[in-house]
Amino acid sequence: MTYDDNNIFAKILRGEIPSHRVYEDADVVAFMDVMPQANGHTLVVPKAASRNILDADPAVLSKAIGVVQKVALATKKAFAADGVTIMQFNEAPAGQSVFHLHFHVIPRVEGVALKPHTGGMEKPEILAANAEKIRAAL
Repeated sequence: MTYDDNNIFAKILRGEIPSHRVYEDADVVAFMDVMPQANGHTLVVPKAASRNILDADPAVLSKAIGVVQKVALATKKAFAADGVTIMQFNEAPAGQSVFHLHFHVIPRVEGVALKPHTGGMEKPEILAANAEKIRAAL
């Protein structure tokens, strides 16, 4: 399988599609998932082109996982969460739907189930407010 540089995350990284960014450095961007499964659901996306963890350069993974941890700590604090779910999918049979390496960081509250990933988009003003909470916690 080859990398498609027209996937939605590549377009977000190039600024062709807007996003509510919470963190960015030379190698990694974190932004709000527009179809969140919980308040504060954030995506951590390396800037380097790779479909998923199976073809990613280990140096890219090393940089990304540090940001995953940083964002996880911030989302836990920002949303007074009891825990954080980290998810990462590799190829369609495993649940991957966007073929650019990314990590889901989802703050969790005990007893509250994740919302289904139905394709319904969150209101931009809610995403903006949630992004601000995470930036403040960073």
